[in-house]
Amino acid sequence: MTKIAVLGNGRVGGNLAAALTRAGHQVTVADRTPGAAADAARTAGIVINATPGAGSLERMAALRAELRGKILVDVSNATTDGPDGLPADLLHPGSSLAEQLQEALPETHVVKTLNTMLFPVMTAPAMLGQPPTAFLSGEDPQAKQTVHELLTDLGWQKEWITDLGGIRTARATEAAILFVPHVIRASGFTPFALSIAR
Repeated sequence: MTKIAVLGNGRVGGNLAAALTRAGHQVTVADRTPGAAADAARTAGIVINATPGAGSLERMAALRAELRGKILVDVSNATTDGPDGLPADLLHPGSSLAEQLQEALPETHVVKTLNTMLFPVMTAPAMLGQPPTAFLSGEDPQAKQTVHELLTDLGWQKEWITDLGGIRTARATEAAILFVPHVIRASGFTPFALSIAR
């Protein structure tokens, strides 16, 4: 059992919190009430950033003391919104939200994952007609191994998880968000994910 704080109680955060609780972890969900995120992060070993990506950097940077020495699992994508509310452009072109978080939180182990799929797939990867891929990006091998184990708790098989390397590789997976609005407009809001076919 791991003490996990989920920051963000929307569809992504709620889905992850429920699944991790079912897997036997002790999960706290922080909403936007003042101090809730700090209180949750302070007592957790692993913190999941499921806040809207456009404001994630500011929110997480404000928790620098609470996140010191912790693993921060970043599942968000930082984009501007188009007229229909779907992602339009990257907020950190030539970089990534994950890289910006790691720079702002040098004493925190940032691991990027689960940001290349619609949220239902995060906790039920076997729902798709073919195996999806979950990517890992981060500087600390032990932190990535811990997150790998969390993914298996969520139903991800070992061969569906690909470690891309350091945090800089997150700019590739974050750029994949640019597929999303086009796929949704073409096929509707049905679960999908990126998959590496071999």
